[in-house]
Amino acid sequence: MSVQGTILVLDGTSTNRIMLKVQLTAAWYHVVQGDRLHGLPGLLRRTRPDLVLAAQTLPDGTAADVKQVVMADPDMVDVPVVAIAPQNDKTARLNALAEGLDDVLAHPFKDTLLLARVRSLLRSRAEAQELKLGGGSQPIGFAEPAATPISPPRSARVAILAQTARTGALWMKALSGRLRHSLSAHTSSNLQALLSGPVADAIVVEVGKTAPGLSPLADLKSRGATRNTVLVAVVAENDTALASEALDRGADAVCMGGFCVEEVVLRLENQIARKNRTDQMRATLRRGIAECWIDPLTGLHNRRYAMQAMDQMARKPSRTGRGFVVMLADLDHFKAINDRFGHVGGDLVLTEAAKRMEHTVGSGGFVARIGGEEFMIGLPDSSRAEAMELAKTVRNCISKTPFTLPDCETPVPVTISIGMTSPNPPLPQNEPLERLIRSADSALYAAKKAGRNQVRVRQSAA
Repeated sequence: MSVQGTILVLDGTSTNRIMLKVQLTAAWYHVVQGDRLHGLPGLLRRTRPDLVLAAQTLPDGTAADVKQVVMADPDMVDVPVVAIAPQNDKTARLNALAEGLDDVLAHPFKDTLLLARVRSLLRSRAEAQELKLGGGSQPIGFAEPAATPISPPRSARVAILAQTARTGALWMKALSGRLRHSLSAHTSSNLQALLSGPVADAIVVEVGKTAPGLSPLADLKSRGATRNTVLVAVVAENDTALASEALDRGADAVCMGGFCVEEVVLRLENQIARKNRTDQMRATLRRGIAECWIDPLTGLHNRRYAMQAMDQMARKPSRTGRGFVVMLADLDHFKAINDRFGHVGGDLVLTEAAKRMEHTVGSGGFVARIGGEEFMIGLPDSSRAEAMELAKTVRNCISKTPFTLPDCETPVPVTISIGMTSPNPPLPQNEPLERLIRSADSALYAAKKAGRNQVRVRQSAA
């Protein structure tokens, strides 16, 4: 069986390290050991752990010091650090959470709880890694600054999901004076009330052995709206089996021994801060993906998108028996516009022309800017008459209304030439698009040669 991840164990007591290594290697994790803070940066660079388990007190430091060293490496800011605290030391647990540790486990702990917590933390780590390019510090997309420390949002929505309305009211009252976030309370038997409102950033879930028990956790994690919502489970009594099951069902953190307002507040703040950073990474990913397909000047699709869309369009059989059409459009005498009004004026003409063409083509096809003043239009299902009519409408939307430019008293007339292929049958999978593009380009050349502000058609190249 393959190794599932690398875990660094830091403890000054060798028997503690050995015990953890036995427990973790039995679950097929790769375990690296250390006994002190000194030399930790080098150890981190060599081993690249996915998770760090550190004794709360080391010979030359603390688990909080370990967290700071890990966070100092931009490539490791999403590596969870868990403190190993003395048995039944509630104060030590709260202090560790207050210092920013991702979780606290107390000696002695059962294999089930240890491994459940490891699985949960590694899932979070894997999600963060997927939002990065090549496991480095740069988010997917373009060169971004190195990752910054986790910081909480100004305000978040926190919901309480208790088994009774009375418990929910008591918890809400206890938390209202301790959190800067907005609060709401719901009962587990009426989950729909929670789901019908604004999506919560975090939910505190009361977990018990009686119905509904653990089911809300799995339900919330399986829904698209709440998949990324932080779930903090509150387990009555020190039931390690129930806590382990809660973690495996999707809880991001577990408070054992019932509701403790100090611990719930700390876990909420830590988890919401982590969620905030992950949300920022996710937004960067979406933005990067969008920018890969969008022309930054006009807001149209770019050449990369156009070629991809055209390839899909060309290979797809027509349901109506009509073919697809490729148009290439080029603004006439655009260099003269640039020379007369400067590149700022030229950019304004390009942007306005793009808006007009996009509005004219609508949802029936796509418009992309594929070069300086050159555009591509794709129609997936069109007759020759429909395509010709649309091409003339595109030509007229440019030429019939002159362009207004700043510092220019008289609107500027602009025209466009369009070359198009007649409806083409689906291309074989091994047939390149180049011949089709050349066909449309030849038609565009013919339109230019005919005096510009023209539409010309080239018979199918297929």
